Amino acid sequence: MPLEPRQEAILKCIVDEFIRHAEPVGSRLVAEAYGQVSPATIRNDMVALEDAGYIAQPHTSAGRVPTEKAYVYYLQHFVEARREDAEPQKRVRDAVRDMDDNDDGVRSLARTLVDLSGEMALVAIDPRRSYYCGVANLFDKPDFGELSVVRELSRFLDRFDDVVGEVFDRVAAEPQVLIGSENPFGKDMSAVMIKCRLPNGRIGILGILGPMRMDYERNIGLMEDIRDILDE
Repeated sequence: MPLEPRQEAILKCIVDEFIRHAEPVGSRLVAEAYGQVSPATIRNDMVALEDAGYIAQPHTSAGRVPTEKAYVYYLQHFVEARREDAEPQKRVRDAVRDMDDNDDGVRSLARTLVDLSGEMALVAIDPRRSYYCGVANLFDKPDFGELSVVRELSRFLDRFDDVVGEVFDRVAAEPQVLIGSENPFGKDMSAVMIKCRLPNGRIGILGILGPMRMDYERNIGLMEDIRDILDE
């Protein structure tokens, strides 16, 4: 269904709040954020959004959480890359400058991405060599508290090299986001990825992996920073 402007605003509010706090979002909180609209009106719009598959009610909670469909809509309509300030960009530049033929610099760049994003990072070269780090970041998130999600992540890690090989040729130079069922790294996760030419002339892919609740604006901005620095 096409969303009305107020429903769009409500959906954006729910996704924003869930990204920040990882807690189901209730109509009263949305009404406070939206302003000048009663909680009853908000509840009616939330029912319409739920019927359309954009939000869901987990367990017996009074709040709602975004579905994969909501994140796709959010990405298409609301997300703008948020570029980092001078200090994070300096860290990225230092990691790029230190790249060498032994791949230590590439690993250093992946670890820098982990630190700046708070997510998991991956790098693959040519695509015969691949590397990931930051898994502990994911296990620290409430999104990975359920055993089924942990099992899916574990299965992906067991097949990491195969999955990277499958996606290597499909990754573009512009940051692209793979969400949920479209994400070969896990249906409960999202990935922001780019293909780039490394300073030593080899072709590689870099990616940030996290829950669908990730901060897309920050992570897309990080990928754009890296792309621009590598192109210099």
